[in-house]
Amino acid sequence: MSYCVNCGVELDASARECPLCNTPVLNPRELEKMALAQRPFPTEKGQVEPVKRKDLGILISMVVLATAVTCGILNALVFQGALWSLAVIGACIVLWVIMIPAVIYTKQPVYVSLLYDGGAIALYLFMLSYLTGSRNWLWGLGIPITALVTVLAEIFTFCVRRLPRSFLTVSLYLFTALGLLCMGLEILIDRYVGGHIALSWSAVVLTVCGILDIAVITLLSRRRLRNAVRRRLHF
Repeated sequence: MSYCVNCGVELDASARECPLCNTPVLNPRELEKMALAQRPFPTEKGQVEPVKRKDLGILISMVVLATAVTCGILNALVFQGALWSLAVIGACIVLWVIMIPAVIYTKQPVYVSLLYDGGAIALYLFMLSYLTGSRNWLWGLGIPITALVTVLAEIFTFCVRRLPRSFLTVSLYLFTALGLLCMGLEILIDRYVGGHIALSWSAVVLTVCGILDIAVITLLSRRRLRNAVRRRLHF
């Protein structure tokens, strides 16, 4: 049994309007359907087609290539005072080589990627040597430091991928690599500057890293202590 919303007259079940005041009779469910039909946005969510790696790689390659070529042309025809375009071209090469394993060729082994990265940085430093007018720093510092970082990155990656991996073991590998890196940097700098090798600041870093390594090794060798630390630090 229903009644008119305007005058309160009892309505017949099949009535479309009130016989007294001619007010339209609407079912509440029909109102809900009408409201849904008048929504300005669709109720179903669509999915945008993902961008393919190949297309993204082509886009990045073309942008990098266009940047390098444009700067080279400007340097050759307009701003001819110095070979400043070599810095931009070298940066484009490094960026493109770094983007290869992430976008262009994802199946490339990580060890090969790190080797290519080191080679690209060495090439960039070689191109910068034309701006400085001297290559003593290149062979005395630039290439050796690049080789040192590349070798340590290769070793660290090998340890993480091939040896037991956890938060503690990765910390052990990282502290060891950091200590060796600082020691190698000071040795190379001392040899280039004065020819006399004497560890100073790197000895402090190496000592701290050694203490941290001993603490991590102790945690790894004691299961109860390791579990207690994990529960408290949530790793």
